[in-house]
Amino acid sequence: VQLQASGGGLVQAGGSLRLSCRASGRSLRYTTMAWFRQAPGKEREFVALFSWSADSTVYADSVKGRFTIFRDKAKHMLYLQMNSLKPEDTAVYYCAAERIRADVYTFWGQGTQVTVSS
Repeated sequence: VQLQASGGGLVQAGGSLRLSCRASGRSLRYTTMAWFRQAPGKEREFVALFSWSADSTVYADSVKGRFTIFRDKAKHMLYLQMNSLKPEDTAVYYCAAERIRADVYTFWGQGTQVTVSS
């Protein structure tokens, strides 16, 4: 399985971005997929996950109400809609697939940079 993340960029505080993650290879229809982020000098942190089998979502408290994770099953795509962006959202964002436990996933994308200016 290969994951390709895209959609990052530079945006002003209060703006929006939509990240995309394309999955290729074998089917990920019944796996959990997620977004993580890592800011400079900080540990990687969980942002949101989507359970394809349960059709449910989970968000980090820091993004709840501002970010939305959703998928297009037919296109094998996972998205992260980010609204009301803050400078503290600046990070490299990674998509991940096939959750083993907690924040341990089998597959990871290459990351896309999101920079929010104040």
